[in-house]
This record gives sequence, structure tokens and C-alpha cells, in this order.
Amino acid sequence: MSLSSRLSRAGRADEQWSRIRAALDGKVVAITGGARGIGYEIAGQVLAAGGRVALGDVDVDAVEKAAADLGVEGLQLDVTDSASFETFFDSVERRLGPVDVLINNAGIMPVGPFLDFDESLIRSTIDIDLVGVILGCRAAGRRMVGRGGGQIVNVASIAGRLPMPGLAVYNGAKSGVIEFSEAIDHELSGTGVRVSTVMPTFTRTGLVTGLTPNKMIQTVEPEVVAHRVLRSIAEPTVRAAAPWSMGWVDAVPSLSIGFKRTLTRLTKVDTVFLHPDSSERKAYSERIGQGGPPGR
Repeated sequence: MSLSSRLSRAGRADEQWSRIRAALDGKVVAITGGARGIGYEIAGQVLAAGGRVALGDVDVDAVEKAAADLGVEGLQLDVTDSASFETFFDSVERRLGPVDVLINNAGIMPVGPFLDFDESLIRSTIDIDLVGVILGCRAAGRRMVGRGGGQIVNVASIAGRLPMPGLAVYNGAKSGVIEFSEAIDHELSGTGVRVSTVMPTFTRTGLVTGLTPNKMIQTVEPEVVAHRVLRSIAEPTVRAAAPWSMGWVDAVPSLSIGFKRTLTRLTKVDTVFLHPDSSERKAYSERIGQGGPPGR
């Protein structure tokens, strides 16, 4: 890359960061699933941009530790319970003020043959990954519309556009998040409230432990996803892939079934999620209730 190209890229990055700081400075940002992984990284970047952060997570010990490490508010939140959301928002408002931005990040990703899934795991995945987003949007949206403005960013996944064997329930939940978000962004247009979706590729967190994505499915660090979330706040858009180079997944639903299945077979992504390394994935699986006691 030439010197002029590097300087141009650096200039664009500085300009992006300036817009992000302007959009977030002094804003109250609530993040679900904020105790670890992508949520924790988003919190750190929001702080760096001048925002004020409240973390919500069902794991009390983990969210208290994360909040203490970052110097922010940390509160228990069960995203599957609308009353828990109301309590969470009430507490944030008392401590920091009304929530300007909600980032619905909480989620779990069970993998393996669908016919082996317990009903409890199916329900918990849909409840956390989809219903939790819907409840969060309703609770925050009502408050934001009443104040005349606000933003919601829902963290979905490229899996919402790339159906794969071994990932069926997660595929269904994340696809639902993408379409739901677009619908309510349209419905709320004119109220001052925007709803965006960020679709990360597979990210190096507990979700991909024991999996080996291949070259077709790019894997990134949490900071890449967090930066895309912050850009979606500064520059609202209906949906965006993280990283941007995975944006091609938005066209996948228009492809023929035969072509998609041939593509997944040739790239071998039709087996990645069917055969995880169960020993490496054991701790995560047990935490989310797959192959162990119920948990998240």
C-alpha cells in the first residue's frame, strides 16, 4: 500500500472516530449481555468515546466484576423477562439518567445436530436471542418515543443470512432479529427513534469455542464488532455486517437453494457446526444449558 493510501485510510479512521465521539459524548448507553465478550468490548469503546455505560447481564457475579473492572454500572438483567427489563431501565435512569442508546447484545449459540436438542435448549435460545431483543426494543422504545428520540442497536449475526447444518435454531433466531429490526425501524420512523442491526461474523468469544470456521467464514476479534456497533450509532443504518467485507451475506437469501447447498458443501461449512470439539466446548455448553444444567 502506498504512503498516500495509508494516510488516506488513517484520515478516514480519524474522521470516523470523531463522528463516533460526537455521537456518544455524554450519552447513556445500556448494553445487554455486557459481562463478557462483545458486550464487554462495546462498553470499553463507548467509554473511550465519552459515553456513560450500564451493563446488564443475567450472571450477577460476572456483571459486577465486569462493571468494577470498567468503572461503570452493572446490574442483573434477565432479557427473557419484561419485568426485569423495566427494573433495569428504572435503575439505570436513577443512576445515570434516561437511556439514550440500547444495545441488545445478549445471546447464546448452541451447535450440533438439531434432532439432539432438548426442548429446553430450543426455548432458551429463542427466548434469549430473539424474544429478549423484542422485549428490550419494546421497553426501550416506549421510553424513547415518549422523550422524542433514541437509538437501539440489535446484535444479530451473519448466521441470520447463512443457514447452516448444526446451527438451525440459532439461524432461525438471528434471522428473526434482522427482519424484526427492519420492521420496527420503519414503524418508528418519524418518532426520532432509530433501530439498527449489526451482523457480526463469527467472533472470538465463548460462542465459537471448539469450532473451526474455514476461510469462507471470516473470524474476527470482538473489537471489530464493537467498532461496527459504535459506527451504527454515529451513522444509523438499517443493518451492517461486521466486518464490512462480510456484507455479501445480505444477498444470500436471494440465491437458489441448490446453489447455496452446493456452495456450503464445496466450502465444507456444512459440517463445521455439526461436529464441534466437545471437550473444548464443554464449559460454554454447560453454561448455556447444552449438555449440562440450565444456564446462560
